[in-house]
Amino acid sequence: MKAIETIHLTHKYSVGTPFETTAVDDVSITIEQGEFVGVIGHTGSGKSTFIQHLNGLLKQSSGDIFINGRNIWDKNVNIKEIRFEAGLVFQYSEYQLFEETVYKDIAYGPKNMGLSAEEIDKRVKNAAYQMGLDDALLERSPFDLSGGQKRRVALAGVIAMEPKILILDEPAAGLDPAGRDKVLEEISGYHKNSGTTILLVSHSMEDIVKYANKVLVMNHGKLFCYESTDKVFSMSKELQEIGLDIPQITKLSHRLAEKGIDIGGDVYTVERAKERLLKVLKGKTNA
Repeated sequence: MKAIETIHLTHKYSVGTPFETTAVDDVSITIEQGEFVGVIGHTGSGKSTFIQHLNGLLKQSSGDIFINGRNIWDKNVNIKEIRFEAGLVFQYSEYQLFEETVYKDIAYGPKNMGLSAEEIDKRVKNAAYQMGLDDALLERSPFDLSGGQKRRVALAGVIAMEPKILILDEPAAGLDPAGRDKVLEEISGYHKNSGTTILLVSHSMEDIVKYANKVLVMNHGKLFCYESTDKVFSMSKELQEIGLDIPQITKLSHRLAEKGIDIGGDVYTVERAKERLLKVLKGKTNA
């Protein structure tokens, strides 16, 4: 089933002025339900503008957007319902925390949905669990928590609304390595447990490779490609030509090939590199 579909989606800023620019240019794409999609592109590629259309924060200049089969700007569609279906989490989402306790912050969204107190309580505790937050933290002030904990509270607040689509714009930005890994592992676990469609915008190719099964690449407002993670990163030369980096382990595999140690042109993860290197070393030992 289609979770997201855009048809000739175009967005222009400052229309009719000398500063008119096209940020998203004729993008048509279909994302199936349950996919974990990495969204990448150089700064100014249009990726952030693109994702802001998916829950109606921005209205397109032309084209159509369908969320779970509904045209979000159809006169019979309530855009508020779409925003509950497609949750969007911005960078540094902890800056949006404002309640007295973690519990109240996570409950804010479900409360606005008009849910019963019993259902709100159930969702708050489930969302906290999904994000690895102990029950003991729920009655604490969110401002007393670590940066990583605050980020996970903000994510839990969106998850508590049980969106069918979760759109994350650099969810681990600014965190230390341990906090970063914790946030991304919790997101990955949530995806596996819930089957929610996830879009992860990230500048870290390592994160995209590790968690996404498909990758959407934007370039100068246009859709460069949308393929499986393996296929996208097999085009390392093309990605570099449009200003994107490739995983460090891929660079290492290229250097090894130059030195006569060929472990293949499709090495994007440490695990795969380890597997291939062990085969090479085993072959040399047997020889």
